[in-house]
Amino acid sequence: MSNVKFLNDFLFNTEEILQDYHLCVMSREVSELGRKEVIMGKAKFGIFGGGKEVAQVAMARFFKNGDFRSGYYRDQTFMFATGAMSPQHLFAQLYAHADFEHEPVAGGRLMTGNYGTHFLEEDGSFKNLTQLKNSTTDISPTASQMPRLVGLAYASKLFKENPALHQYTQLSNKGNEIAFGTIGNASTSEGLFWESINAAGVLKIPMLVSVWDDNYGISVPGELQTTKNDISEILKGFQRDGEGPGYEIYKVEGWNYPELCNIYRKATKVCREEHVPVLVHVNEMTQPSGHSTSGSHERYKPKERLEWELDFDCNKKMREWLLESKIATEETLLKIEEDARNEAKEHRNKAWTAYQNAIKDDLKSATAIMNRMVQESAEKELLVALQERVAAEMYPQRFHVVRMVKQAIHATIGENIPARKDLLKWHENMRIQNHERYSTHLYSEFSDSIPNIKEVPVEYKDDSPTIDAFEVIKNYWDVAFEKEPRLFALGEDVGLIGDVNQGFAGLQEKYGNLRLTDTGIRECTIVGQAIGAALRGLKPVAEIQYLDYIMYAIQIMSDDLSTTHFRSYGKQKAPLIIRTRGHRLQGVWHSGSPLGIILNCLRGMYICVPRNMTQAVGMYNALLKSSDPGLVIECLNGYRKKEKLPSNLGEFTVELGKAEILREGTDITIVTYGAMCQVCLDGAEALQKIGVSCEVIDVQTLIPFDTHKVIAESVKKTNRVLFADEDVPGGATAYMLQCVIEDEEAYYHLDSKPKTIHSWAHRPCYAGDGDYFSKPNAEDVFDYVYEVMQEVAPDRFPPIYK
Repeated sequence: MSNVKFLNDFLFNTEEILQDYHLCVMSREVSELGRKEVIMGKAKFGIFGGGKEVAQVAMARFFKNGDFRSGYYRDQTFMFATGAMSPQHLFAQLYAHADFEHEPVAGGRLMTGNYGTHFLEEDGSFKNLTQLKNSTTDISPTASQMPRLVGLAYASKLFKENPALHQYTQLSNKGNEIAFGTIGNASTSEGLFWESINAAGVLKIPMLVSVWDDNYGISVPGELQTTKNDISEILKGFQRDGEGPGYEIYKVEGWNYPELCNIYRKATKVCREEHVPVLVHVNEMTQPSGHSTSGSHERYKPKERLEWELDFDCNKKMREWLLESKIATEETLLKIEEDARNEAKEHRNKAWTAYQNAIKDDLKSATAIMNRMVQESAEKELLVALQERVAAEMYPQRFHVVRMVKQAIHATIGENIPARKDLLKWHENMRIQNHERYSTHLYSEFSDSIPNIKEVPVEYKDDSPTIDAFEVIKNYWDVAFEKEPRLFALGEDVGLIGDVNQGFAGLQEKYGNLRLTDTGIRECTIVGQAIGAALRGLKPVAEIQYLDYIMYAIQIMSDDLSTTHFRSYGKQKAPLIIRTRGHRLQGVWHSGSPLGIILNCLRGMYICVPRNMTQAVGMYNALLKSSDPGLVIECLNGYRKKEKLPSNLGEFTVELGKAEILREGTDITIVTYGAMCQVCLDGAEALQKIGVSCEVIDVQTLIPFDTHKVIAESVKKTNRVLFADEDVPGGATAYMLQCVIEDEEAYYHLDSKPKTIHSWAHRPCYAGDGDYFSKPNAEDVFDYVYEVMQEVAPDRFPPIYK
């Protein structure tokens, strides 16, 4: 392509092209300098975008305000080119500078290569996203950026096609936004990639995926990664023909700057204007210096490949094109290269100085107190040695300082000296600061956080009907959809038939298929679709048909959704609701209660386990008012039970975290939730007949857990406790036991050993007998409680089965 034609076609001027080249050179220097920082011991680990520069500056030219990125950990050049991140910020990230002013992506919480921008104002409201170049906060697990990408693009479809959403002008320009995704060639082998590609093709959404193909996945070559060693070749079946649905697929070399600009111009035009998903396969890329700072590519690439990579390095090829096209002279390029390298060094130096100064300030203040302690303490030699050890560190980190202080405090236990008291104050102040640096924002801290959503009691009229419980849910969703235009639900069988248990029955006909949408069988991208839409200010309800099937989505829920607020330092939020149903029904895959897995994986989400549908409604209302994601597990065997219809369906809320006493008693406290509530109540009723008084408590939510310490107060009265659930041994019962015995300090009040009742270690078996012999039942509750009481009063409670 000639110089004149290129400039005319793309409306670029020479200065802009040379700015792109400057950026490519500077970004490569950042990669090289960053690698050296790790080798020198100034940083822990580095992963960089060398070899991908030219494609990323070309793509950045067509990334507009309002667009969104969900990307790959080699996108540094793109972030620089869009102005979404500076090289100084990247170095601050490399050093893990835990200061949000210096490292504005995550305040030092994420390793280098994970990027993101600010979506939220200080009060938690959304910025005007249409005026910003937006990047969702990254995660490192390969291909995990893809499900969220589907949702970002799907939101554009909703904003475009649903007129009720046109009022939200700060969130979207009527759906005129592209969701840009990037992924390495090896990661296209992941199931997440394929599920997302298929979903986007079905949904017909403006999703543009760039595959950065350098023919390797760490040390494994492409022929062992991808059929035909060519992702665009094997995706040809997705290519649209005529006016039918499908993808536009392009293939271009990663070193060919003018053709990259040409391809991205075409790709973004069709994606933005026609809402057609696009795949751009950028091949013939290189990856100088290997996958990361953990190794070198000379270890696994043959000599011929290494020589080819030197010849086809994208920066070198762009330089050749600039000279051949007479866009720049050799002298001009040398000056650009010198300036770019100096700029990279300047960014590194500023970042390092700022990082070290913060630590030196902490060290200086601690050392001043330690010097006084040396004069006052009997442990003079040890205190001097502690200081000398830190002084010997070539690149001290904050933990070196804190460790010195704590060891000094340990060494002087019992010494009542002024300096030690000052050191204790220093340590407490540092503990508070480090909590802010490393442990805040797991959950929303805005005014609409869950602790600020107060309980609104349920109300009934004198003539409120008693109906099937599924109708309570259905009536509720009708009210919710009428009130909140941003609310939509998606999942398998959600739309036409109104979900398998009829909780949405008739609502698609009333509100349309954009509000209640059937999906394919693809749990991971159902959740991802909701994550992306929630990040853009919508209020999705993602339905997973049965709790057992949440395992398909647990990785995305754990790595992405539940960490979004935390890893963005409170600058992004995804307040979606995942609705599912579980506990008792029939068989191995429809009766699961894997709460132990959920509790361990999903810190950062609220876990609601209502015992009936009215309680579920109150929890949905609370979650819809809040800034955090929540999981609501309805009781699978509760839909046909009878419940009274509340008169304030859209207003009443359950206070999440507040346990409820279902039955008062004096002999033992039984702690449970969900479907086990009725089982325990039945067991308690049988025990009452032989003189055992059970207090039964429904925790209602597992996260948060018993914020009012209702259980500890009950144990003070009964002095005995039984934890009951349907999870495997050591699952949610172990979690509840720790919360009550350790955190609530209920062990002070126990006269008997705490007990747990749970399912067997295997999955529940099929049919009535399988259920009875796999999961706890009322008779089991009787036996467990009786065993406790027998120890207390053996004369009163003789052995049952002897």
